[in-house]
Amino acid sequence: MDRWTTLAELFRPRAERFSYQGVVRYEIAVDSIATSVPPLLDRRLPPLSFQSSLNGRERDSVRRASVVALLIAIGPGAGATSSLAAQEQNAAPPAPPTLQRPVTGPFLGGVPFGDLTQDVETVTVVQALTRSLEHNLGVLSAQNNLGRAQGTRWRALSDLLPNLNARVSETRQQINLQAFGFGSGSGSPFGEVPPIVGPFNVFDARIFLSQTVLDFGALNDAHAEAHNVEAARHLNQGARDFVLYVTGTVYVQALAMSARADAAKAQQQTAETLYNQAVDLKRSGVIAGIDVLRSEVQLNTQTQRTTIATNEFEKAKLQLARIIGLPLGQKFNLDPNLPGLPEPDISLDEAVTRAHQTRRDYLAALERVRAAESARQAVIGDALPSLRVNADYGAIGLSPSDSLMTYSVSGALTIPILQGGRIKGRLLEADADLRNRRAEAEDLKGSIYYEVRTAMLDLDATSQQLTVAGKARDLAAQQLTQSRDRFAAGVASNIEVVQAQDAVAVATEQFIAAQYGQTLARAALSRGIGSVEQMLRQLLGGPR
Repeated sequence: MDRWTTLAELFRPRAERFSYQGVVRYEIAVDSIATSVPPLLDRRLPPLSFQSSLNGRERDSVRRASVVALLIAIGPGAGATSSLAAQEQNAAPPAPPTLQRPVTGPFLGGVPFGDLTQDVETVTVVQALTRSLEHNLGVLSAQNNLGRAQGTRWRALSDLLPNLNARVSETRQQINLQAFGFGSGSGSPFGEVPPIVGPFNVFDARIFLSQTVLDFGALNDAHAEAHNVEAARHLNQGARDFVLYVTGTVYVQALAMSARADAAKAQQQTAETLYNQAVDLKRSGVIAGIDVLRSEVQLNTQTQRTTIATNEFEKAKLQLARIIGLPLGQKFNLDPNLPGLPEPDISLDEAVTRAHQTRRDYLAALERVRAAESARQAVIGDALPSLRVNADYGAIGLSPSDSLMTYSVSGALTIPILQGGRIKGRLLEADADLRNRRAEAEDLKGSIYYEVRTAMLDLDATSQQLTVAGKARDLAAQQLTQSRDRFAAGVASNIEVVQAQDAVAVATEQFIAAQYGQTLARAALSRGIGSVEQMLRQLLGGPR
């Protein structure tokens, strides 16, 4: 693989998948920091890494191959040797980290709603969050799943509740009495009765009642479905927390990409100014032509970075528009003024304990365990005796006018004796399902600890990085100013200027990553504890 192919791979967007069935890890790369997002899914996604297997010099050569080639062409002079050594210490800025935007999945989809306008709307983060609760496909699917679970529970309850039916019939028939034992042979007491009776009419209007008095299998089936309804209700609320977290993450990442695009444009303008300055100095005979070539290479590099950063920002906006269900083609801007998230003042043990009490996905997992236990009891109940009562009451006669009232009541006790191993097979299946549900709940309980712990580590790291990155950005800007002055005075070549430009790019990227990474870390901690929607209510100023 040649170096330019490697460079293209570094700028290639990554994508992973969302799902919504159990426990998930959704990871967002912010420079060298991977912010873990632990929602409701059934598998762990590997973290996206932007690190290369190349060493420092090789990585620098890949990203600034043209500059290195020009420096080699100069020859092994003292200035070139020192510049190459300095390049090893100042790596070029990495490709803009991109959010792992899954191409499919309900939480990255939405139902477009509203009328398309020609105005450019400004969508704040609070507006995006509230809109996602109404139009995101993941939330709508969770609501529908709750309705389906409630319907399944009512079907299970129907085996325990009274079943009342009415029937009205009119029958015209002709009967052969000999088929009922009324023979007309020799010595028969019914010898004078004709074997064929009719035709005649029978009118019957009747109400039928069926009621289960005792059925342990049906009773435990109803209990199992009640637990499934509670699990679906928790998952519905958990979907709301999850989509708030996803929307907020995508919004913050879009702002970070916007900041990267603005920084790249500023660096492009600086590179253009330095190129024009180099051209003027060459015309004046102050510098050599190689300095102009270096400036032109740097200008092309910054132009490419600007194009990539702008494209990534626009794609992030499209993803956000889909999540919150904006009308197709609606133009909008983002509001960079994010509301301040509260500083977490909680220990790790307290956070984990609260998460076990409030995380909706964990509460749903516990309800699924109870549902599996009730389902197992239902299998055992099907092997026990059951009692059922049937009754009917109505009028019967040749016609409605001469009908008489009749009724019947019957009770049936069913005792299973031998069912060919069906109960044993169902019991083995129920035991396996119960073990799976318990294992899932324990795994989720452990993952909550790691999610909360990871969020706290990221929060501490980004807080420290933000302080250092701010100072590094200021120092890099001063370095660039001094390098430009030295170059304009003819004291040094523009190698120092190119290195200073790269240092500014690296420092700016690190500052952006730390600034927005801290916001993401706070949101990740709220998500890990299970208080995302509560935090949104605080931002809105009360319950909504």
